[in-house]
Amino acid sequence: MQLDLDVTGRAVLVLGTARGTRLAVARLVRGGARVTLVATDAGAPPGPDPSAPFRVVRAPDADDSSRLLRLLGPAWLVVSVDPPRALRERVEQLAARLRVLTTTQEPAAALGRVTLVGGGPGPTGLLTLEGAQALAAADVVFHDRLAPTDDLPDLAPSAELVDVGKTPYHHPVDQRSIEELLVDRARRGQSVVRLKGGDPFVFGRGGEEVLACLAAGVPVRVVPGVSSAVAVPASAGIPVTHRGLSHAFTVISGHQRPTEDELDALARLGGTVVVLMGVVNLEQIARGLVRAGLDPATPAAVVERGWSDSQRSTFSSLATLADDARRLQVASPAVVVIGDVVRLAADRADASLVLDGLPAWTAP
Repeated sequence: MQLDLDVTGRAVLVLGTARGTRLAVARLVRGGARVTLVATDAGAPPGPDPSAPFRVVRAPDADDSSRLLRLLGPAWLVVSVDPPRALRERVEQLAARLRVLTTTQEPAAALGRVTLVGGGPGPTGLLTLEGAQALAAADVVFHDRLAPTDDLPDLAPSAELVDVGKTPYHHPVDQRSIEELLVDRARRGQSVVRLKGGDPFVFGRGGEEVLACLAAGVPVRVVPGVSSAVAVPASAGIPVTHRGLSHAFTVISGHQRPTEDELDALARLGGTVVVLMGVVNLEQIARGLVRAGLDPATPAAVVERGWSDSQRSTFSSLATLADDARRLQVASPAVVVIGDVVRLAADRADASLVLDGLPAWTAP
């Protein structure tokens, strides 16, 4: 059972090493507690650190009951992270006498590392359990607009949250700078999370960030996410594959216009075409596929803001999709789906071209 305590204004002692206790201290300080770190590090400062948002004292010996009682007297809660066993047991004995609450917490990671976390298509509920665990253990989170950020302060209660602010064709923090930030923070010994929308390896430049960390000798791992290439069509009732209609799907980036050879290959391959980041170049992509031989009557759809309360689905055909999207002022973020599978959702939808709500279909 996990109980959430309101520590606002409460005096809290944290026992352990400065490195191991950093997440516990950050979480308590953020929660408004008056924190005293009873540090067991040999090099810990002997008195208050005026530059820190909490007080630091060196831990007494386990048999120094007098000093321990002076520390415990004003305390409401004691959090043991990684102190020596003898010290922890003595503090728990004395705290019981004084009726001071005690609890334990796992220490933070000893070495700096980077974790790339796929946040899924938006809602926190579609974040993986491992992704949530990585956020909970983070010292700093670098995120952007497509990541699930509404609940981020709760998901990463101990972390510094840094918005690197990528939007289409506008990168206030460029990719190279982001990679340098990841490496720098990990080298300081911090647990760094790079939180991305969807999956880090699906047009998320996750591969570049992994290579940057490896080149710098920084440990890095990847937590996959639910890709919007599959999840957003599903939110509108569109399966990207369906027996008898499509046995394959191709995901392309619409950020750059595909070449004539690429368009020709897509038209010949058949199946379902999913375009991410394709609103700006939608007209060129749609007309190019028709020019390459794809039937102009092929069902097509654009799903805007998938899995959000403001989701909107536009059903059309390949020949008219760009005109309909322009008339209806379709805007990113949006996922374009082209193929016969779109008809499965369109047949269940309202007769109107534009469908609002989530999901945009009902069971037959």
